[in-house]
Amino acid sequence: MTLSEKAAYIQGLADGLDLDESTKEGKLIAALIDLVGEMSDAIAEIDEDLDTLNEYIEEIDEDLGSVEEYLYDECDCDDCDDYECDGNCCDCDEDCELADEDFFEAECPSCGEIICFDGSIDPEDIACPACGEKFECIIAEEDLDDLKAIDAE
Repeated sequence: MTLSEKAAYIQGLADGLDLDESTKEGKLIAALIDLVGEMSDAIAEIDEDLDTLNEYIEEIDEDLGSVEEYLYDECDCDDCDDYECDGNCCDCDEDCELADEDFFEAECPSCGEIICFDGSIDPEDIACPACGEKFECIIAEEDLDDLKAIDAE
């Protein structure tokens, strides 16, 4: 039963009692019944407005999700939560289609962490960000030549 239905039911009960509205008590009860009716109407309007606003907010949320996906979701890495990730984060797997070919991956011999690095880092002196262990990484000669060409640009 809705509030409006309950207010109408109370009004019907009061009408069935044949309240004498000329007495103080009758005036009070009649005023309270009117108040209940007006309050139920006002609450019904508020509920309608709230439903409209909720629908509008859901639309905005969906639109914002699309905008965020367009602007920030550049990385398809499973474990990556970094909006600024360009697909070259340390959590990328070797098959990451967004991984830039100018980046290299090496596995830390101490902890097994996959480390991504570019030409700005000397492959003969890499330090694992996870465990701090320093190790040497051997890069194929053609990849090393590509890095030197990129650094020269």
